[in-house]
Amino acid sequence: MTSEGEYEVSEILSVADTGSAVARMASEIVAENPGADELAVVGIHTGGVPLAERIVAALERLGAKPAATGTVDITLYRDDLSQIGPAPVVRSTDITFDVAGMTVVLVDDVIFTGRTVRAAIDNLMDLGRPRRIELAVLVDRGGRELPVQPDFVGTRVDIERDRIIEVLFGDDGDRVITYPCPAGRR
Repeated sequence: MTSEGEYEVSEILSVADTGSAVARMASEIVAENPGADELAVVGIHTGGVPLAERIVAALERLGAKPAATGTVDITLYRDDLSQIGPAPVVRSTDITFDVAGMTVVLVDDVIFTGRTVRAAIDNLMDLGRPRRIELAVLVDRGGRELPVQPDFVGTRVDIERDRIIEVLFGDDGDRVITYPCPAGRR
């Protein structure tokens, strides 16, 4: 444990561990979708977008180029939209392809309650009917409130509900940390 600012920070995945987890997840995606011509990788804003980029790069290193890539914003699909304040930050959904009939690998950095994934699926279904939706997450922290389970997982952690898990994406590598939830955010 180290102290960054006023928080006690613990590292869950080092830069090397995170890179290995992403490479393994890409290998599992290829194994689950052999020769897939209609494979799309879609990142959920915000943390799922850079993770999706890393997964796409790892897939390409394996010789498996996805047919399409994109991003989804779940802000307007949230079941707690009325509780997040008067001016929620809305990002764009950028899907320039027809999702109908495709296998879509939906990507997020951390899965907790499952509500973000549910909202992302709702967004995708408004765009068409994918043949299949698979879920890839870097960290599964448990604590599900909905019956949503990832297909591809970098790591699973058993952690208290009052801790935050954050994926730090950087040019020199990515890592995953945890720290106590600041007062007022619980």
